[in-house]
Amino acid sequence: MTAPHPGAAGAPGAGPAAPPVDLTVRLGPLTLANPVMTASGTYGKGLEFRPFYEVGRLGAIVVKTITSEPRAGNAPRRLVETAGGLLNSIGLENPGIDEYVRTYLPLLRTLRAPVVINIAGHSPDDFAALAARLDPEPGIAALELNMSCPNVAHGMDFSTNPEAAKDVVTRVRAKTGLPLIAKLSPNVTDVRPIAKAAVAAGANAVSVINTLLGIAIDWRRRMPVLGRGVGGLSGPAIKPVALRIVRDVSRAIDAPVIGIGGIQDADDAMEFLVAGASAIQVGTANYYLPTACVDILDGLPSRFAALGATKMGDVVGTLRDPLQTA
Repeated sequence: MTAPHPGAAGAPGAGPAAPPVDLTVRLGPLTLANPVMTASGTYGKGLEFRPFYEVGRLGAIVVKTITSEPRAGNAPRRLVETAGGLLNSIGLENPGIDEYVRTYLPLLRTLRAPVVINIAGHSPDDFAALAARLDPEPGIAALELNMSCPNVAHGMDFSTNPEAAKDVVTRVRAKTGLPLIAKLSPNVTDVRPIAKAAVAAGANAVSVINTLLGIAIDWRRRMPVLGRGVGGLSGPAIKPVALRIVRDVSRAIDAPVIGIGGIQDADDAMEFLVAGASAIQVGTANYYLPTACVDILDGLPSRFAALGATKMGDVVGTLRDPLQTA
């Protein structure tokens, strides 16, 4: 039997155990047991990850985008690995809202974690109709409005200016009492005015960022690699951009921010929390490390202890300005 490492919990001479950490998060009216969420489009329906861990441990599961009508998605090729990232052009493939409610919602209710349904409309009224369809359904914790998908025609139209974002959120809010999360695009000059408009219109939180628009080229064929030409870049390569936008948006709005972009481990998650995110979503990492979400969750208490923090409020938004601390 191996002796306990000196200083390890329970070892002779070990110091006092670290105080328990309260990871409870409030996103407007929505309370989560912890800040670890999944990112839409990278976690399927949550059912696929049950062989790897108890998905009910996560703060919330955000499932793949649903639309009013079935979508076959974009022509292949749909995925390209890049340096430090993944370029995707899936095209919101899904069975449509009717089949979703009939077949998949009952399965989602078995996950024992709050379920956030991500919806995308082709117009503000279409967003509102989706919200109205889902509003009476039990087992839905919140709606995330995919106002920023770069992989379908006009998918980014709803988060490229404040007026468009306000229109979508206003119409959706009129149709549902569910908590609303506005998922915004980084493919703009400044996300802050758009985030402000979404919150003013009734969004309870914003999630940033969606993927960055990019292209991969086969120079021998003189053609794009992806079937649609362009796609959305995710993964570690976009993390610095995501952190900067999370910092800026969290300082600009009086609402929680959910950070997304290249989060692979607990240290990445801590960076987003310190930058101002009240919660985080894990995306691309799920593809190559199925346990990424729960690994991050398990790693947070020790990181909190390193800061002497015992609750989320001790960490979220505590980033210091180097000009003030120099």
